[in-house]
Amino acid sequence: MMIHLKVPQPTSAPWLAAAVCLNAAFLTFTLAGCSSAASTADSADATSSALTVTAATPADGASDVAPNVRVAVAFSAAVDPLTVNATSFLVKQGEAALAGTVTVNPDGRTATFASGQNLPATALLTAILTHDAKGVAGEVLAADFTWTFTTGADADTTAPTVTATTPGNGAVGATINTKIAATFSEAMDPLTLNATTWSVKQGTVVIPGSVVYGSSGTTAVFTPAATLAINAAFTVTVTVGAMDLAGNPLAAPYVWTFTTGTSNAKGPPPVFLGTAGNFAVLSKSGISSVPGSVIVGDMGVSPAAATYLTGFSLVADASNVFSTSPQVTGKIYAANYAVPTPANLTTAISNLEGAYVDAAGRPGPDFLELGSGAIGGLTLAPGLYKWTSTLTIPTDVTFSGGADDVWILQTTGDLSEAAGQHVVLAGGAQAKNIFWQIAGGATLGANSHFEGILISKTAVTLQTGATMNGRILAQTHIALEQATVTQPAP
Repeated sequence: MMIHLKVPQPTSAPWLAAAVCLNAAFLTFTLAGCSSAASTADSADATSSALTVTAATPADGASDVAPNVRVAVAFSAAVDPLTVNATSFLVKQGEAALAGTVTVNPDGRTATFASGQNLPATALLTAILTHDAKGVAGEVLAADFTWTFTTGADADTTAPTVTATTPGNGAVGATINTKIAATFSEAMDPLTLNATTWSVKQGTVVIPGSVVYGSSGTTAVFTPAATLAINAAFTVTVTVGAMDLAGNPLAAPYVWTFTTGTSNAKGPPPVFLGTAGNFAVLSKSGISSVPGSVIVGDMGVSPAAATYLTGFSLVADASNVFSTSPQVTGKIYAANYAVPTPANLTTAISNLEGAYVDAAGRPGPDFLELGSGAIGGLTLAPGLYKWTSTLTIPTDVTFSGGADDVWILQTTGDLSEAAGQHVVLAGGAQAKNIFWQIAGGATLGANSHFEGILISKTAVTLQTGATMNGRILAQTHIALEQATVTQPAP
């Protein structure tokens, strides 16, 4: 049955052209392959003059970094390898530049600096990517990108592990246009994630495709060259040739299987959440509750400590790996809990940040400035939506589509849902496939209902009686004022 939008025709490229461009550009934030079919909306969204660093490893301000690691950066667009070299990508101790080799990944999206020997131990180091670095389409950095980190005394000898996959191991009914992803326990060397170390097979037949290392620093995605066969079983293998930035390989090959169904999902490829998707509520700086708020699912905070979880009456587990609360059906994790919680949270927060960059960077919106930001009363079909203003839900809004269809909503402003209003799902649409990328803050009014994955750059507030079927992934504070958050069905 056709799904009709109760909205004006999109101002961007025709639906099919947009879908082709989007599918070709999963986790690629500048669309190099789409031609002049790119629309007026595309032009309004164009960032061809800007190149940005979307992730840096080790992270800015990191301490006790193993001296045997490589330094890596991920870019918003493919870079010209001739411009990213030992002159434009530097690591310094004080004013002295360290000797090293710079290598750009074949896809142009990441670069690594490898010292001829280990980095100086217990030293404050500064990494610099100068504005001499350029994208293949001429994009330039607005200014030098600089970050610092401090090395420790001990080398990293720990083997990385695979912590999550998409589709999940044993998944049944995966879409035939699915992208296949693996999230690792730590940052990986992008040069070791390629067609040699990563294979997808249907029986003994190798499926051709390409591997892209995501901007989160821990996720790699395999895009098949064509849609997969229907109702077929597939085996994915990541070999021990895949290594972390310290050169440690996987301890053993990682293998998982899944089976496709018959559907070909509409809308853009989903935003990959990695291990951030293990949480119903996840924040970098703190989560507060006015009892009795209710959270169904796990909750986490990092790099903030458990003292920034307020109003929950926390009860520490004997292991000190997690705590519990009468308000939470699940486990609660904080950065100062016992191992392995700190490392697990670091990965989850990295994945949260990567998911935000991914969602915010998707180019070629199907619908631009729809309703001037007021979407109440509309029925939204699957697709990519973009606003450069505050997004408001003054009356009920409906998402209508199939169980595998995807919506991504981008806004450079805030999100506000009025008191008593509802986000409604129709036609089999699922909350897990609706991604709200909010550059400002998000407020869900009293007694409102919300559906989807809320990925916020700043704060999120759920007022008294607000309910939500989804996840809150916020880079600052989350306030739950006698509200309910239930993680969506898998």
